[in-house]
Amino acid sequence: MQGKISKKADVALSKLLTRQDYLVVQGNDLAKAFGNLSAFEHKVLDYCFSFVTSESQPDEEYSVNAIDILHHFGLNSSGFNYERVAKAFKALNENTALYLRIEKAGVPGILMTQLFSHFKFWADGTVSFQFSKEGAPYVFDLRKNFYSFHLNELAQVKSKYSLIMLKLIEANQNRSQNHITIKGSMEDWQGWFLGSDRRWPTSRFMQKTINVAIDELYQKFGFVFTVTSLKEKRTVVGYIIEINKPENNRKIKKVIRATEITTPDDLSSGNYLQ
Repeated sequence: MQGKISKKADVALSKLLTRQDYLVVQGNDLAKAFGNLSAFEHKVLDYCFSFVTSESQPDEEYSVNAIDILHHFGLNSSGFNYERVAKAFKALNENTALYLRIEKAGVPGILMTQLFSHFKFWADGTVSFQFSKEGAPYVFDLRKNFYSFHLNELAQVKSKYSLIMLKLIEANQNRSQNHITIKGSMEDWQGWFLGSDRRWPTSRFMQKTINVAIDELYQKFGFVFTVTSLKEKRTVVGYIIEINKPENNRKIKKVIRATEITTPDDLSSGNYLQ
């Protein structure tokens, strides 16, 4: 009978829905994905995003010359660096899968697709690319309503974890807002920063990812962070990170890190970003 949901299929779907691979519900959710990309690949992805304007069309194809990318990142035009750019685009083609929530006649489902429709490489160094028809609306929404940083700011950032934190900050604020709150379970944070395939012990994760991001974004942009660890007994189960953006990029003397022991009742709600 149409509309009837198989119990086994429903269980399988629920498992997919709870994974960190990349489920999109709105444009700013793009900032939560692609933890498996390297720092350079993230920067090339943002370079692709920068081509989107208010006049862009979903089926538009964009073109860039590899030499322009090299100049933007301050790299010389060696064969090694050309290959590095080519490999970055290859990674974007292979590692930016999208899993979109869909529904038909009241039956929920997942559409498995890609962020990009295609890339074309030409012998003169030109690279052409197009976002997929399913992914383009989310890219447009992200650029229009959330992203406010510029490519020259991103180029200053060295760590991929700093780039991911910066994207989370930008995607969770109004343009006029100077105080941002990001909340998530430990699974969320590790998914955002490490992707779907890796998980680290809590202490290593804090030291190697969040602390690295906090230190670099404080030094380069003056962001001040308050980190609240959410605990069940002695186990850290998530974080609430509050960020203050100083006016006029004014430096503040220190980074604030605070810890609070609590039992978060809403970490299983699936709605972590505020």
